[in-house]
Amino acid sequence: MMLIESLLSVDKSSQVPVYLQISNGVISYIRQGTLKPGSALPASRALSASLNVHRKTVVAAYDELYAQSWVDVIPRKGIYVAKNLPDVAPRPIEKAVLKHSLAHKTSFKVDDNRINLQRMFVPMPDGNLTFTEGFPDTRIAPVDLMVREYRRMASYHFTHKYLMYGPEQGSENLRNELARFLGETRGLHVTHNDILITKGVQMALYLCAQVLINKNDIVIVGDPGYSGANEVFEQAGAQLAFVPVDEHGIDINAVEAICKVKKVRMLYVVPHHHQPTTVTLSSERRMHLLELAAKYQFAIIEDDYDFDFHYTSGPILPLASADYYGNVIYVGSFCKTIAPGIRIGFMVAPANFLLQATRLRRLIDRQGEHLLEEAMASLLKNGDIGRHLKKANKLYHERRDILCSLLQEQLGDYLTFKIPSGGFAIWVKYLHDLDTAVVSEKANELGLSIGLGHDYYYDKTFKHSFVRIGFASLNEKEMQEAVSIWKKAILKCLPMV
Repeated sequence: MMLIESLLSVDKSSQVPVYLQISNGVISYIRQGTLKPGSALPASRALSASLNVHRKTVVAAYDELYAQSWVDVIPRKGIYVAKNLPDVAPRPIEKAVLKHSLAHKTSFKVDDNRINLQRMFVPMPDGNLTFTEGFPDTRIAPVDLMVREYRRMASYHFTHKYLMYGPEQGSENLRNELARFLGETRGLHVTHNDILITKGVQMALYLCAQVLINKNDIVIVGDPGYSGANEVFEQAGAQLAFVPVDEHGIDINAVEAICKVKKVRMLYVVPHHHQPTTVTLSSERRMHLLELAAKYQFAIIEDDYDFDFHYTSGPILPLASADYYGNVIYVGSFCKTIAPGIRIGFMVAPANFLLQATRLRRLIDRQGEHLLEEAMASLLKNGDIGRHLKKANKLYHERRDILCSLLQEQLGDYLTFKIPSGGFAIWVKYLHDLDTAVVSEKANELGLSIGLGHDYYYDKTFKHSFVRIGFASLNEKEMQEAVSIWKKAILKCLPMV
């Protein structure tokens, strides 16, 4: 009897009610085998005195245990652990704890390399300025307009239907507005039936990979390239075939050379503002690529994640706008248009492929966030997204020019770069054999977070001098301070060369 009284304890400063602490503690010891089926529990007066709590608190704890069928109450005898519970081999008493803590490792086998993903989210140090690798400024995101649409929908008598299950392809209103938007901006002549709404481009890439790729299928990617796509394709079982990237985009002659000797299943391309080099695939190469896809019958995944941001000339229309053979799957998102936290992406593809992708999407997540999609549909319909894009383009154009001037004036002796025609970032090459990781470390110590440069080439040990520098998310004052810190970091590294 004294055993359980001595083991139980309560924390009166905890947000968990004391009676629940007591009942949960008893349950924990039953599960651990310390309390056996049929064991008597202390009388409420005795336990309340032991724990220094009111007797009514213990009575409430016992009532909770009884309601959950952990104990039996026998009139004029007492309270006992329920006899129908399984008899658990007790753990050593010194290991028994009141609060359950999750086991560090499973008792069943888990393949630690089944999902071999090295890149996980790491928060930036508090107080540091950050040169992202190319994100929009979330401070100018039209959140107030989004909230306005949520409030407006709250007053509609039909809003309740958006809280129920809806189409797996996504909100029909959003797909209708998106079809119009894609037609006006990208020359894509599609209807709502041709579109699948996803949670960003990453989900779209995963769906494509799982639908298309079988083990050892050949997938062509650029190198350097987007490691997030490479990991998705490899997880699906693909063998990656790499082609170089130059100032005109991926090398299409290298693509053709691979096609002549291997059966290619898929090619992944970022045609505008390539990740990470920021180059744009030339018109000539686009035409050549479409012909190769038709000839060798492989799929093209066209990732146009930041098509909407161009500063020096009009954009070249997407591959999908000139695809007459049904080879292109076009993916994009509003994660860059508005903010990374707004997880709305889209896929445009021929009907037979889209059906398979939609079925798989249902298995993963059933559907998207219907209210968010309806709000986005309204913002597209009333022109708010268009106005935001116009404002953001002007601002990011100015910021690109400011950063390029700062880099040329203050860091021109230590690095080189080409001014990007659009997007959110600059592809910078260090001079003097500066080590990208060492510069990053020194900058971080001084208050600036900047890329390590390790995530661009497939071979992580490949020695190079490039780093991708985002300009969109910092204002002029922040950029001036960031470049000043960057210069100090570079100067600290020069004697080490």
